[in-house]
Amino acid sequence: MTEEATDNPFENLDEQAALRDILEATSVESGEDFFAALVLTIRKALGVHGAWVTEFIEEKRCLRALSFCMGDELIHDFEFNVAGTPCEAVVDSNNLVHFPDNLIDLYPDDPDLAKEGLVSYMGIALRDRQGEVMGNVAIVDRRPMPQDNRAVAIFRVFADRAAAEMQRLRVEHQARERELKLGTLLDNSMEAIIELDDSLSITRLNPSAEFLLGFDANDAVGQELTQFMTPESREKLMTVLGRVQQLPAGKRSSWIPGGLESSIPGHPINLEATLSLYTVDEVEFYTLQLKELAAPGDSEPEDEPFASDTASGLDEFGEIVGNSAAMAEVLEELKQVAETDTTVLILGETGTGKELIAQAVHTNSPRKDEELVKVNCAAIPAALMESEFFGHEKGAFTGATEKREGRFAAANGGTLFLDEIGELPLDLQVKLLRVLQEGEFESIGSNATRKVDVRVIAATNRNLEEEIEKGTFRGDLYYRLNVFPLNIPRLNQRGDDIVLLTQFFVDLFSSRMSKVINPLSVETMERLKMYSWPGNVRELQNVIERGVITAKNGDLNLSRFISNSSDFVPTNEGPDSSPPSIRTASEMQEFERDNILRALDATSWRISGQNGAAKMLGMNASTLASRIKALKISKP
Repeated sequence: MTEEATDNPFENLDEQAALRDILEATSVESGEDFFAALVLTIRKALGVHGAWVTEFIEEKRCLRALSFCMGDELIHDFEFNVAGTPCEAVVDSNNLVHFPDNLIDLYPDDPDLAKEGLVSYMGIALRDRQGEVMGNVAIVDRRPMPQDNRAVAIFRVFADRAAAEMQRLRVEHQARERELKLGTLLDNSMEAIIELDDSLSITRLNPSAEFLLGFDANDAVGQELTQFMTPESREKLMTVLGRVQQLPAGKRSSWIPGGLESSIPGHPINLEATLSLYTVDEVEFYTLQLKELAAPGDSEPEDEPFASDTASGLDEFGEIVGNSAAMAEVLEELKQVAETDTTVLILGETGTGKELIAQAVHTNSPRKDEELVKVNCAAIPAALMESEFFGHEKGAFTGATEKREGRFAAANGGTLFLDEIGELPLDLQVKLLRVLQEGEFESIGSNATRKVDVRVIAATNRNLEEEIEKGTFRGDLYYRLNVFPLNIPRLNQRGDDIVLLTQFFVDLFSSRMSKVINPLSVETMERLKMYSWPGNVRELQNVIERGVITAKNGDLNLSRFISNSSDFVPTNEGPDSSPPSIRTASEMQEFERDNILRALDATSWRISGQNGAAKMLGMNASTLASRIKALKISKP
């Protein structure tokens, strides 16, 4: 053996100097610089040829160097498989491993040992708080490393410092990832959310809030929110704010009775609002969750009473217009199923009144005195959907500051209406199927099984059989929901119902606006019946409302709303009529895209509010925002 090989690398070890060097080298560094300082210091302190700190990639069974030093050289981007190396023993034992000599003989398949002439090795696993291996620290030398308790103690100090920094980086990464996920969740939420600092200046708002309030985030951030509110709403907000501040931690949230009213020039809006207070690093922040309220005396298009008892001729379903054969058949089926507890699946295009049908089923059922709980499956972010359905326990996940009941619990004894059921994620479809079959579920964070007695009514404008073929909807859930399907006809299939609905809406809006509207001509009625009505009853309602607003000399103004001749198709076939044209799916999609663009252009790209495109098209602002995204519509 050579003279060098007989030397002891630990012979001149100075414990106090080594500890001092560790603290000095790593106290002001972090991350990559920390690990570089650590391996250089350990190599110098213990007098060895090489040292490294690595991260263990379990799925690949490899170690990735965070810092790797051999001689005076720092080697970057180094990664190696642990199989057949001394580090394998460290990873598998999750402890300290020491090979004082004959390293090449022990690991003949590791070419790097012979290449560097390494004969000794000491390594130790870096473990997280749960005891799992995160990586390792190792030293190697061209001389034997005899057992030396002083060297082992110093080596363990180095390892502890490395493990602490690696754990800190992991927590920091998880926090950034969590913040990114929460930010993504916030930005993709259909609910308008505004973040405020302790002076009520806007620090952040999501796209839904931009749409709802007509704000541009870049212009809004930094401005005080109260300047956009009426004096009464400012006072109400400050009162609720004071009350929220007095609540115990974890429960600092309050609904604002009566909502808030904005004073944004040209864009007044009534808002349902919830205020929450939270603290980050002892700094207070607030969030406002907002939803548009209908103006006084107004209501959402889908909830508008579409007719009176005299219009329908069916007293028990007096809110639904319909003496056409198509609607009479639906209402007869509705009457039969309403008295049972059978699950109902309502099928029909957007705007045909599916929610109104669901309301009628509930109102005419034995459960009419209990709650009808409504859930729009398309308006809830996927990450929140399970909590929305089944509730959660306090602390079940980040942000779960208090226990919350879900919609199934709220509907216990009554009816749950699941609108746009085709938007439900596959993983939640499994859990919904269980509730339908067994009448039981567990809330998030709880092992307790809850029993519920809920009648489910679902609705969709999708072809669920096609969704099953595409793999986006479960067949077993479809057959469980499709016990009693109700197919709601399109408006242009309902013949003279269009006339009844038109007259009802004329009476409704003219009375509301204190206007006198002249009787409609037979020609106008026929023209209305010939229109294709892609938006169905909801579109008709909006067209008539605007026609009343812009009426001159008592004449209903319909010219600008149904003036495109390509939108008029024959709806009643007679002996001399030609068959109606049939549009392909791509043509209908293009038609929808053009229709939305026309509405956006007419409203200067304002989506929500009384003068927004959503109101013009007869849909919720959140639904319109989703269609804009799906159709890849962008502002020019």
